[in-house]
Amino acid sequence: MGTAQRRPPLSRERVLAAAVALADRDGLDALTMRRLAQDLEVEAMSLYHHVANKEALLDGVVEVVVEEIVAATDVAGGPATGDDWRAGLRARILSAREVLLRHPWAPRVLETRTTLSPAVIGYYDGVLGILRAGGFSYDLAHHALHVLGSRTLGFVQELFEPDDPAGADADVTAMLEQLGGRFPHIVGMMAEVAHATEGTLGWCDDQFEFEFALDLILDGLEARRVGDRPRSDAPGNLDDRTT
Repeated sequence: MGTAQRRPPLSRERVLAAAVALADRDGLDALTMRRLAQDLEVEAMSLYHHVANKEALLDGVVEVVVEEIVAATDVAGGPATGDDWRAGLRARILSAREVLLRHPWAPRVLETRTTLSPAVIGYYDGVLGILRAGGFSYDLAHHALHVLGSRTLGFVQELFEPDDPAGADADVTAMLEQLGGRFPHIVGMMAEVAHATEGTLGWCDDQFEFEFALDLILDGLEARRVGDRPRSDAPGNLDDRTT
C-alpha cells in the first residue's frame, strides 16, 4: 500500500509564490484569498497565519517580484564610471522590464503601494550607486529618479493603453475612416504609426517606445551631468560645493 504524497507545510513563502502564480495565470482580479486557498488546497482562514489581509498579500507579492527584479538586474549591470553609467543603468532598467513583462499585473500593484519595502529601497539604492559612480551629485541623482519615475522599475503609465491590444489595429482603421479631414495631424500620425508597427501586438510598439523614451532621458541626464558645476548661488547642492 503506497503512501500519499504529502504537501509541503504552508509558509509565507509558499503562499506568496502561489499568489504570484495565480496572478500570472488568471490576472490580478482573480487573486482573492478564497481562490488562493483553493490553489493551495487549504482552508482560507489558514492563510491569515501568514498574511494578515489582502493588502498584506499584495505587499508580499510586490516583494517577490522586486526580489526577482533585483536578481535579474544584479546580473545585468552594476555601478560603472564615466560614460558607462548609461549602459549600466539602461541594462538594469530593461532587465527589470523583462521581469515585469512576465508579470504584466505587477505595475498595477506597484502603483498602489503606500510604503516602500526593503526590497524596493535596495533596488533604488543600486540605481543611485550607478548614478553616483557615473559622476552624479546626490542633487542631480535625486532629480534623475524623479524624471525616470516608474520607468526605473521597468514600466510606465501610458497615455493611451487599449484594453484589447490585439484588436487595436482594427480600432485604428475605423478611427481613421471616421475622423476624415477633421483632425489631419492625428490622422496622419495614426496612419503612419499603424503602418510602422504592423505585426506587433497592437497599434503601438510598447517596447520600442519605452526604450526610445529611456534613451532620451539618459542622454539628457548625461548632458546635465557634464554641465553640472558647483554654483555658490545654487540651493540644495551642498554636496558639490568646495569650502
